[in-house]
Amino acid sequence: MQRRLTAILSADVADYSGLMEADEAGTLQRLKVNRSRIFDPSVAAHGGRVVKLMGDGALVEFGSVVAAVNCALAIQEATARAEPERAEAERILYRIGINLGDVIVEGDDIYGEGVNVAARLQAIAPVGGIAVSATVREQVAGKAPCTFEDLGEHTVKNIERPVRVFAVHAADREEGEEPKPGTPRRLSVCVLPFANMSGDPEQEYFSDGISEDIITDLSKVSALWVAARNTAFTFKGKHVDVPQVARQLKVSHVLEGSVRKAGGRVRITAQLVDGAKGGHIWAERYDRDLNDIFALQDEISQAIVAALKLKLLPEEKKAIEQRGTTNPEAYKPPAAACRHPRRSNA
Repeated sequence: MQRRLTAILSADVADYSGLMEADEAGTLQRLKVNRSRIFDPSVAAHGGRVVKLMGDGALVEFGSVVAAVNCALAIQEATARAEPERAEAERILYRIGINLGDVIVEGDDIYGEGVNVAARLQAIAPVGGIAVSATVREQVAGKAPCTFEDLGEHTVKNIERPVRVFAVHAADREEGEEPKPGTPRRLSVCVLPFANMSGDPEQEYFSDGISEDIITDLSKVSALWVAARNTAFTFKGKHVDVPQVARQLKVSHVLEGSVRKAGGRVRITAQLVDGAKGGHIWAERYDRDLNDIFALQDEISQAIVAALKLKLLPEEKKAIEQRGTTNPEAYKPPAAACRHPRRSNA
């Protein structure tokens, strides 16, 4: 078995399934143009080798980790300038992850933990951005025209220890400085307590429970930072200015909503707000049978992930859908539900 230390670049087109659904033939053609004019020439210019293409994804290896980061910067810069006539949501944009690690070589292919970590970093990277491991940052710092933003530790499937992740930015600001407007940075959200619109104070427990479970579900998405329940609930019952909340908590987005429960029916409205601009980027109203409440929460959580253009990993989707109870009685106040434990993932 042959092994070698190599720099691995994993790239994937953001929201590719949505682009394909809107215009399959056009999207395939635009991806082909991007690869022939931007991606492949950049890889070749920096001494990389395309190991394999996987639909909208690509795996590339480099003998130099500095070359890998410079290549990623070149790809993202050129891709960001391409298709100026299109809205950002309609453009071909990449997420890129880079790791330096030991790989198993089999023919022209490479395998192993080093490749897996690069793929996970790619899923964490913001749209149009680059995420790297701490090892890459250590090797590249001072050797490439970029700065690094610490995104904290992330748990990676099948890796015992958490991986420290850094976002890479072109060197137009000092390290540690706040990103300029429009610069990709880590996505984050605060789920404000959903307002109880039922006119019955006893339904507060029900609306609070829905808010708490959405917080729990979103916290399972590795590419998203979620404000803790205790932090979010300091705003309960208050009239809040969403941009002010976003600045105070340093989050990119805020989720707010309301719950109205009547008999066996429940209506939930939810709005995802851009913390910087104060505008809605997603909003929906749901009218469902009370027995569908848990499936509805999953639907809301996954809609938020989609609105943020995050890629939900298979194990994360499974974790969100996993629950310890499907009994809506779990949302009754403790005195009324002592025989019905709240939703649990234990």
